[in-house]
Amino acid sequence: MLGHFLTRNQVTEIATRRAERRAFFRKTSGFAAGVAGGAILTACGGGSSDSNAQANEVSDADVLNFALNLEYLEAQFYAYAATGVGLPASQLGGTGTQGAVTGGRAVTFTDPIVRQYAKEIAQDEIAHVAFLRTALGASAVAQPAIDIGSDPNGAFSSAARAAGLVGAGQSFDPYASDENFLLAAYIFEDVGVTAYKGASPLIQNKTFLEAAAGILAVEAYHAGLVRTVLYSKGLATPALRTATDAISGARDSLDASTDVDQGVTGMNDMSNIVPTDANGIAYSRSPGDVLNIVYLNPGAVSRGGFYPAGVNGALAISSALA
Repeated sequence: MLGHFLTRNQVTEIATRRAERRAFFRKTSGFAAGVAGGAILTACGGGSSDSNAQANEVSDADVLNFALNLEYLEAQFYAYAATGVGLPASQLGGTGTQGAVTGGRAVTFTDPIVRQYAKEIAQDEIAHVAFLRTALGASAVAQPAIDIGSDPNGAFSSAARAAGLVGAGQSFDPYASDENFLLAAYIFEDVGVTAYKGASPLIQNKTFLEAAAGILAVEAYHAGLVRTVLYSKGLATPALRTATDAISGARDSLDASTDVDQGVTGMNDMSNIVPTDANGIAYSRSPGDVLNIVYLNPGAVSRGGFYPAGVNGALAISSALA
């Protein structure tokens, strides 16, 4: 159970960090009113100048392939969690080095609603992979090596340790319970939304842009669904809600220096299902910042975390944390 891997000291420390982040947003809530639109996008996007330079030199196919790498990860995680079976071999090939999936198994769900949500999201993510591969044709990148296991040295356990959810040497099993599955999904979904929003200005072709906007909308539905269920369950299990703030803090410690990530609770423990800036606009992340999170490394690196050998395509290096 979740409550067993949060010590009293960890809960106190996480709560302190949460309060500090809330104070930050209270103090900066009015900053956008006096800033031009372009500057707002820059502030929300985060990212280093190196990352921005990398993004400015890419093609529409490069951006879609970056998205495809992320969809491979999400599709494999949800497919295994919901059905115990990953993507078919026919959906894995392409340019670059094809890799295997480490870990992944079916969750024995106890909540029928969570089970249905898992199946629905799995279908959507599998469809995203197929759609992007069709849109890219021969340019589609192959699935890179992906780690979605529960090994103590694996990506999920490393992410959980970074968030303070488990101690040194302990493992986090995303398939062990409904709650663990939701927390693992929470790691991905918010990142996916900010990734698509951050990448959308880089797309020139209107047809591709419309498709990316459609996928962004679906990812936002998924993220809102996961955040809603976590908040609802957290009303009865405060440690679960605290864990979402811890994951949010861990993501913020990996991407750009701006503190934009938010947990599922707001002021006075009110719900914060839709994380936005002061204008009610969702945040963006640059491709480099997204890779910081999925590589689980704040430096400029080309592999790690959920992608042990890196992603395929032109956008493959993360940003150095400023």
